[in-house]
Amino acid sequence: MKNIIYITGHRNPDTDSICSAIAYAEFKNKTGKIPAVPIRLGEVNRETQFILNYFNVEKPELVTTVKTQISDLDIDIVAPISPDISLKMAWAIMKKNNIKTLPVIDENERLAGVASVSNLASSYLDIWDNSILAKSNTTLENILDTLSAKCVYKPQEAFKITGKIIVAAMQPDSTKSVIEPGDIAICGDREDSQRLIISSKASLIIITGNFAPTDEIIKLAKINSCTVIITPFDTFTASRLITQSIPISYVMTKKNVLSFDTEDFIDEIKDIMLETRYRSYPVIDENNKVIGSVSRYHLISQNRKKVILLDHNEKAQSVMGLEDAEVLEIIDHHRIADVQTGLPIYFRNEPVGSTSTIVASIFFENGIRPSKSAAGLLCAAIISDTLLLKSPTSTLVDELTLKRLAQIADLNVEEFAKEMFKAGTSLEGKTAKEIFYQDFKTFSLNNFKIGVSQVGTMYIEGFDPLKEDMINLMNKKAKESGFDLILLMLTDILNGGSVLIAAGEHKEIVSKAFNVTLTNNSVYIPGIVSRKKQVIPPITAAINKIK
Repeated sequence: MKNIIYITGHRNPDTDSICSAIAYAEFKNKTGKIPAVPIRLGEVNRETQFILNYFNVEKPELVTTVKTQISDLDIDIVAPISPDISLKMAWAIMKKNNIKTLPVIDENERLAGVASVSNLASSYLDIWDNSILAKSNTTLENILDTLSAKCVYKPQEAFKITGKIIVAAMQPDSTKSVIEPGDIAICGDREDSQRLIISSKASLIIITGNFAPTDEIIKLAKINSCTVIITPFDTFTASRLITQSIPISYVMTKKNVLSFDTEDFIDEIKDIMLETRYRSYPVIDENNKVIGSVSRYHLISQNRKKVILLDHNEKAQSVMGLEDAEVLEIIDHHRIADVQTGLPIYFRNEPVGSTSTIVASIFFENGIRPSKSAAGLLCAAIISDTLLLKSPTSTLVDELTLKRLAQIADLNVEEFAKEMFKAGTSLEGKTAKEIFYQDFKTFSLNNFKIGVSQVGTMYIEGFDPLKEDMINLMNKKAKESGFDLILLMLTDILNGGSVLIAAGEHKEIVSKAFNVTLTNNSVYIPGIVSRKKQVIPPITAAINKIK
């Protein structure tokens, strides 16, 4: 969707990733001109869902990619036309909107066909059939509109053309030899010709030059059920224009009509356009309604999605299709990694315990007070990321920010933290897969592909029945996805330590990094609670020593 800023945390989002995105979207909407929308790249975990429910906040929309879609383009937004409008009207619409193709819809507003300039040209240049109006079921309204005509008399019965078109420019006796019942006759002001045409049971007489028929002619038309119209055009112009009154449905393309959806990706439609080479293609929205058309020209000036990254700056952790998006900002508290941008951006990276601490600081620095719910979300994220300020990543800034936010949110931090950790750390009823992907991040360290998952719990013994399944899952993940090392941190929130479970070809890196011995792929290390500050740095150092 155009003119929206998507604010997103990392894949397999944790509480900080979700809450900081929601709060920062609030800030951008209070200060910016372009609407900001928080999104998520995966399912929220139990802890985050508890927090969202507690503060009565909806979880962000799930978005799997930010690749450019048709909805991001400035396509031709033209109202689709009805199949019964005339060729002349269709051409006028094309000229007015400077387009070459018009989508045609049926009575249910579904795509019925496509009318193009080539369709109109073919009808004008290739059709020399004087019965074309009858064959196409042309309406009287179309004829009146095309000839700028006025109806002088019309019988009560429904108007229907059954014959051919003739121009009565000859003597009446000569006209008599060619005219038949049901024909359409174009003539001038000669009353003898008009009388002959009507008496011959023509279905329609077109009088050119705006010459009004006499009362006697009108009376004769009533007797013979002949429709009488007058046009300001001369005979040549009227005969030239009248075929433009046929309905567009008669010449439009109906078979093998190719259309695209607003959600289609540009990369995919490019190949189709190259294979088919039509001028333009109808675009359908999520309700199967036609909203416009797209052509190759629109692909040249494509609009990329605008994205702000929070709580990460590593491409492997970010949204799919990031290379096709325009990254506007990055706000993070992790190491600087490999997200590249084409232009300078606002990049804020601080050594604090939570991205939400930075987001809160941005509010306060700009003199803006976060809403009560946003302040509550930021509180919860700081509590979660710093383990209630017990993590070594926690700083004085986190502590002061938490106190200030708690006042705005009217929150008892200690009591809320107990409820939050209790709701979020229970492993009961979870599968190994659910636990592993709850907060899983990928790192590229000196050409080594490393995956680290962290799960906090207040009852670490509850994990024992799942340990074997978890090791099997991690080994399978390492083999299938090419990880050199996969590590699970099972963090004991109460006692401040973590069980490290290792898998992959180079799990010995864990032993070297922490000077420990793995027993059945695992080891408990007291005091280790931070993936960012206590796990990634020593693993990086151990990898750097490998020759």
